[in-house]
Order: sequence, then structure tokens, then C-alpha cells
Amino acid sequence: MRRYQPLFWVAFIVLFFVTAGSTFLSGYADKQHPESIKNITVYTTLPVEQAAVLAQEYEKAAKIRISVVPLAENDLRTRIRLEQNSPRADVILASRDLLEIIKQENALVAHTSEQTDIVPERFKEEHGLWTGVWYDPMIFAANTDYIKGLSHLPTTWADLAKEEQLRIGITDFLAADAAANLLYTFVSANGETKTLDLLRQLHPKVVQYAKFLSTPVRMAGMGEVDIAVAVQSETIRYVKDGFPINIIYPEDGTAYFLTGAAIVTGTNHTAEAKQFIDWLLQDTAQAVLQQNKFFFVPANQSTTAYKAFTNKNIKLLDHKPVLTGEEKRLILDKWVQYVRLNSR
Repeated sequence: MRRYQPLFWVAFIVLFFVTAGSTFLSGYADKQHPESIKNITVYTTLPVEQAAVLAQEYEKAAKIRISVVPLAENDLRTRIRLEQNSPRADVILASRDLLEIIKQENALVAHTSEQTDIVPERFKEEHGLWTGVWYDPMIFAANTDYIKGLSHLPTTWADLAKEEQLRIGITDFLAADAAANLLYTFVSANGETKTLDLLRQLHPKVVQYAKFLSTPVRMAGMGEVDIAVAVQSETIRYVKDGFPINIIYPEDGTAYFLTGAAIVTGTNHTAEAKQFIDWLLQDTAQAVLQQNKFFFVPANQSTTAYKAFTNKNIKLLDHKPVLTGEEKRLILDKWVQYVRLNSR
């Protein structure tokens, strides 16, 4: 029996390496070579961490790599203009205002599908040159203890102006586009004079003009202000983290910051770009965002995420036509001069 042991061990070793080699080769054959993986480039003004989670999830689901290029609005617009004859981007994911401006330069190609068709008209370009994927309304984030002692809940912007003993937190309009969008929307809806008058009435109550969108919400949750004028996404994030905050939707209407997607004219990856935009409109994309604490309202109202939205009757105000960069600058200058720098 012993004389067969060496033969046994030789056979065992050979069998081991044959099996291991077959497994390795099989796994290698199943893997895609990097050069064979499809790739699209997305120019975006979204925060890097937000765009990254979407790109990673989509690559896993569709086997298409998303190269995300985060840019400031002016830089994105400049790149699109300079690269118009030889585009490097396939998709733009940015604010409605920026997409409207880029549209004027004939840099976008129309895309319509079953997914985009479901999106309400107010959230997309009439010819399909861009489609809104989600929006973030401006709301009142009220400290729970504060509203318990009130006989009348402030539900309008006029109510905020009337409340004498009210402490307000708000993001500086110069610090964030979503905050400045409130100013532009009010000017469009109510006129410049009425808007500045309202903001002058609120100014003495403002404890802090914050630099970040999250700061006013945190202040409301900590009881440092009574009500924060804030984006809903940040407010929901704090509510889910256990902060004592109630969301109040302004009955007289509010601004919303719409994020949209568009395909760049001249791309060689039109089919892949369309597929990616349609994916952004579905529940999978919303699930990824919410798992990473980004809480937006889907523009596609057939999604489960939209059906879970607490106030489907929220009154949204639009600012049309979209203001040019110079028009925005002039309005901001007037706000700084007549409101922000005014003595309290």
C-alpha cells in the first residue's frame, strides 16, 4: 500500500492545479476587459458625493461606467461651448436654469421616452431637450417645542413677517444656488418691490444668514432658531436623525430647485445617454439617493418614492423666464444693499 502513496499524492496535486486553473480561467473569461466596458461622461454641478453614489450604482446595474466630472456652473457652460465641435460630455446633470441657458447655445439634443413622458410638463423642456429628474422645495422647518406653544401655526410667508417674537434661520442667498432660487422665484411671482419688502420684514428676525443649506435646519433642531427657511432634503435628513422638527409647507406657494438631465449634441453614446437618463427617473435611482441620505422629490410621479411624498398638493412657484447671469447678479446686489446690509 505504501508504494502507491507517492502516486496518490502526485495525482492529487495534478488534480488540484487542474481544477484551480480551470476555475481561474473560467472567472477570467467571465470578466469584461476594461476596454470593452461602455463608458459615458457626465458633466454635473451636483456635489461629488451625490453624483458618485449614482454613478457607482448605475455601473453595477447596467455595466456602463459613468465618468463624473463635477464643475461649477460657469465652468460647465464654458466647457460645453468650447467643446461644441468635439464634445467630451455625453450627459449634463445640473439645475434647470443652467440647462435652459445651455439650450440657447444649441448644445442639447432632444430625448423622449416612456419615462420622460410621465414627467409633468412644468418639470421638462417642451421639446424634450432636458428633463427634470427631481426637485427640492423650500419649506419652513419649525422647532417642535416652539410650535407647541402657538395658538396659530405660521403657514404663509406673510405669517413669518407678522410674527414679532420669531427667530429665523436662513441660508445666505450669496452662498448657495438653492437659497438664491427663493429670491429669483419670488421676484418672478410677486415682483421686485414686493419681494424686497417681504425680505426686509423678515431681516430683523434672522438670527443667522448661514453659509450652508444644512445649518438653518440644524439650528431649528437645536432650538437656536424657531423656524428655518430651508430646503426640504436637508430637513428630512435631520428629522430622520431624530431632531425635533416639523415641516410646514407654505400655503401661499414656495420655490423649488429643479435638477434635470440632458444629452449633449454630437455625443457618440446617444443610446447609453438615453438609458442613463431614463434610469435616473426610476425608483432605483431614488433608492440609492435615499440610502445615502439625499431626500429629493422625484419628477416622475409614478414612482414609489413620489407616492411616499407627504404633501403632493404643495403649491410650487415657477420663475419664468429663466434669468440670465447678469439679471441674477443685479437682483442679488439689490438684496444685499436693501436687505442684507440694512441695520436691524
